[in-house]
Amino acid sequence: MKKSTKIFTGIMLVASLALTACGAKNNTNNGASSPSASAPASPSASADNSGKGFKIAMVTDVGGVNDKSFNQGAWEGLKKLEADTGASVKYLESKEATNYLTNMNQFVRDKYNLTWGIGFLMGDAVKDAATKNPDAQLAIIDNVVDAPNVASITFAENEGSFLVGVVAGLTTKTNKIGFVGGIEIPVIKRFELGFVAGVKAVNPDAKVTVVYTGAFDKADLGKAAAASLYNDKNDIIFHAAGGTGNGVFNEAKERNKTAAADKKVWVIGVDKDQSIEFGDDVTLTSMLKRVDQAVYTVSKELIAGDFPAGKITVLGLKDDAVGLPDTSSKNVSKEILDKVEEYKQKIISGEITVPTAQ
Repeated sequence: MKKSTKIFTGIMLVASLALTACGAKNNTNNGASSPSASAPASPSASADNSGKGFKIAMVTDVGGVNDKSFNQGAWEGLKKLEADTGASVKYLESKEATNYLTNMNQFVRDKYNLTWGIGFLMGDAVKDAATKNPDAQLAIIDNVVDAPNVASITFAENEGSFLVGVVAGLTTKTNKIGFVGGIEIPVIKRFELGFVAGVKAVNPDAKVTVVYTGAFDKADLGKAAAASLYNDKNDIIFHAAGGTGNGVFNEAKERNKTAAADKKVWVIGVDKDQSIEFGDDVTLTSMLKRVDQAVYTVSKELIAGDFPAGKITVLGLKDDAVGLPDTSSKNVSKEILDKVEEYKQKIISGEITVPTAQ
């Protein structure tokens, strides 16, 4: 791919984007759902109707639209687009990997102006759909598809994960910290490598134990992994496992019901501010990943006639596209948050290079 671009330069992130959790996953044939199936974004007071007549859709990976993570964030971005511009938005859930291409092709056949594939695992399906339908406009989150009609949006997850690693390294009482990943793919390795580097930067004596569950949609596997880590005296777990990570929270909440104050365990959430869903009593902080804003911005660029087809966009700390939520101050001391800011500036300036995975 020949060109790269930065879509967040000069664009303020929309802080008012709805972050409330949605309900249970809809069960419909092949993941089909009406546009109103999830909680809609709040209506915009400045709707401009510029998107009237545009149809924009997304296909989830197997985590589903209500994963309380990046699929849900992407859908919230489209719902805000609908409220702000009048564009028609819709999603299809993929119950299994074989649904990816089928769902992509359904939107292409239905003449949608833009179809998003949400997640690294959608790469092959987006590539296939793009190659066979050169007039279709497609986009993907967390992967790079080399095609002239595809916009590829990736994030520097390692940078934001370094910062929550700093929080974990300075907060742990046992010097034992866990990481629970979904499938061991490059995007999740970026979370892992950045997190471990952040912990080690501030607490070289801390041990980070890494566990991969092999799934993004199995809360029971996340719960089992968390139970094993907590039993081994890990007092903080950072998950990057989509819906599987919900099980990590469930295990922590169960333990904290009966734990003494000095035995309390913590979870670091991912993608969204997961304290909103799981509570401040168990969420130490979260590694925000602004999938919502990326989907919103690129979709709005399409409406304006500036779709970044054939380009790669990489979003990191300097774009305010990854980082910690404001709610972190509820459980993280000012001293630690000041240290986080110090490391953030060092990463942005290039003084620190965070390990990554390709």
